[in-house]
Amino acid sequence: MAFLAFAEPGNAGYARATAPTRPAPAPVTPRVVEMEEERPVLTELERSVIGIARQDGLATLRQPGRLSRWLGLVFGVRISPQLADPKLEALRRIAVLSWKRGYSIASAEVKAFLAVGYSPAFYELVVDTIAAARQSEVRRARR
Repeated sequence: MAFLAFAEPGNAGYARATAPTRPAPAPVTPRVVEMEEERPVLTELERSVIGIARQDGLATLRQPGRLSRWLGLVFGVRISPQLADPKLEALRRIAVLSWKRGYSIASAEVKAFLAVGYSPAFYELVVDTIAAARQSEVRRARR
């Protein structure tokens, strides 16, 4: 019968048996890095749509009725200033509402604006830009 002495210094098993053990490493949890959302910027086209919306009234947000369409055909009157691009039309609608009502915009309109692809940060940018322009108009009028 063979005998292996693990406790003897010259034995290979000695080094393994008496070596200090390291604690198991802590499980690695993925670090969630919150990326700072880029601030949206208005393009020149979007600025011009907001400027055009300044002149539009709330009536331009409704679909024209049969009588309005008929009068437009007969007399060549511009019926509605709706834009052909659905995304720009959504921007125009929000801009008209912001110019006329400030921050009091129906949640259905905001949801429709977000549904066409705009972000909530972009919505805030548009409304804040219009509010700043309205404030500057009020200040100029008071002078």
